[in-house]
Amino acid sequence: MTDLAFDATLRAAAPYQIMRDRSKLALALQKQDLREKVRVRRTANLILFVVDASWSMAVAERMEATKSAIMSLLTDAYQRRDRVGLIVFNKNDANLVLPPTNSPQLAKKKLADIAVGGKTPLSAGLMLAFEVFRQEAYTHPDVQQMMILLTDGAGNVSLSDLAPQEEAHRIAELIRNTAVRSVVINMEHPAFDQGLARILAEKLDAPCHALEDIRADNLYRTVLNELE
Repeated sequence: MTDLAFDATLRAAAPYQIMRDRSKLALALQKQDLREKVRVRRTANLILFVVDASWSMAVAERMEATKSAIMSLLTDAYQRRDRVGLIVFNKNDANLVLPPTNSPQLAKKKLADIAVGGKTPLSAGLMLAFEVFRQEAYTHPDVQQMMILLTDGAGNVSLSDLAPQEEAHRIAELIRNTAVRSVVINMEHPAFDQGLARILAEKLDAPCHALEDIRADNLYRTVLNELE
């Protein structure tokens, strides 16, 4: 035994002291009293940001906050053994802008210039996330997966003949039925909020945070709290 758990050993030996020959010993230990420290290895995480980059009042603030949060998470990734990725969806498609990585240098390069504007292919963003998580589950089966979805919950581009919202909700349910944990950041202004982000969060079985959480420090803290 190379790593003795002193507290546990003392607790194991204490009830038997009155029956043991302690002589000049303060505490008489026997082999069966010895307890070894059990070091629990922390599970690594994959944190995948899925961000709506279509045109809106908050798009610039959203992207800057997301970039800052990703960089903060990556700075901590070396110690936490985590990786971070980024999917951006706008116009008619979704793109894996930053494949899962623990390299701050690569992230900074990839995040430097992300175009915004256009339509909102929410389904494409969710489907790409589903595919990334499925591949990662195959190649890294021991990694805990989390999706951070930044959206107002409104999609207007479909991948199939289904209506955009129905399609997005079905894909969200696919993600919910895997081992992926999700967090939704509602990007809609309170004055115009129709509750679409909250409905989407329900489909994902995820907490839904309000627009004010988008500030970089709050977003970073929100992610870390969910990983606890």
